[in-house]
Amino acid sequence: MQDEVLIVGGGVAGCAAAIALARNGRGVTLIEREPTPRHKVCGEFLSGEALEDLHALGIDVASLGAVPIGWVRLAAARRAAEAPLPFPAASLTRRTLDTALIAEAIAAGVRVKSGRSVQALSRTSANRWQATLDDGATHEAATAFLATGKHDLRGHTRPKDPEQWVAFKMYFRLTPAQDAELAGASELMLYPGGYGGIQPVEGGIANLCCVVQRRHLARAGHPWESFLAKMQRDCPHLAMRLAGAQPLLARPIAVAHIPYGYIRRTTEDGLYCIGDQAAVIPSFTGDGISIALHTARCAVAAHLAAEPAPIFQAKLRSALRAQMRLAGFASDGLNNSFARAVLPFCLRVWPGVMRVTATLTRVAQHAAAVPMQSPVEV
Repeated sequence: MQDEVLIVGGGVAGCAAAIALARNGRGVTLIEREPTPRHKVCGEFLSGEALEDLHALGIDVASLGAVPIGWVRLAAARRAAEAPLPFPAASLTRRTLDTALIAEAIAAGVRVKSGRSVQALSRTSANRWQATLDDGATHEAATAFLATGKHDLRGHTRPKDPEQWVAFKMYFRLTPAQDAELAGASELMLYPGGYGGIQPVEGGIANLCCVVQRRHLARAGHPWESFLAKMQRDCPHLAMRLAGAQPLLARPIAVAHIPYGYIRRTTEDGLYCIGDQAAVIPSFTGDGISIALHTARCAVAAHLAAEPAPIFQAKLRSALRAQMRLAGFASDGLNNSFARAVLPFCLRVWPGVMRVTATLTRVAQHAAAVPMQSPVEV
């Protein structure tokens, strides 16, 4: 089969690009390896920028049950402090969000092939991109978008993660008292070797998502139960939140080797890399979904303007570099024992530091950059 644009990956970035391209008259085929949307390792935080982009795509997160988030709390050792967020925010499970995005893509005219994995993405003799699927079928297009998220595609891999980060995610049903305490807040927990976040999502449950360097995980004894117990010993605030809580998954969702700080330098002609395939910002910023949407917007704008993919990728790297460096510096600070001791105190004395940090690590949105019209405007 041949098409104008081929998108590999049906997560946030891939669906956002597919919707925008289809609304601008392009023929799009999107290939997603999962047969249906599922839970993923993700903090599920929607920043103000993400909410704006989702609205432009026709996604009404409030109708999907998104929980408004107005506060951030920082907890380390036995100290905790809070501050208001400097922008509107919400939380929504990825399974719910991805389901809505896939449905919107189909409504926009995107041809979606679910439950098929791409085994190879390569150039043909006619200089087109060809995706070979696990069932032997092939799809060709003049242009391809690589949006496989945290998972690399053979032949298009990112550098190895030197810190060997491992991420876990678990849903909990908190006790009524702890659920009331957490309401409307996103909490960042610091502990040796990493950090974790807990926040409410739709359905009256809480999402705990955490990252740790593999060497610290080994010291905890590797199994999830041992690591969770150590997190709670190192951060009593988390132990308080999870006291009497009911885990809702048989085992946590996990992913390894997350190359935090990675920004793609270049790409091949006709291959636009977006989402985590373009840049991987440290999770504590809560900016992962926003970057996925932002890179999709920029890539679509570049393609519609006939800007070659290598030029787009270089411009995107330049635009993201400052925020990514600052986020990386801040992430290193979170893993410093002295910083863990003084950060909650600093936040209490100067709550505005959260506004400054959030502003400097956010990805600037340029309204004119990408035409992601809402359905009523088409």
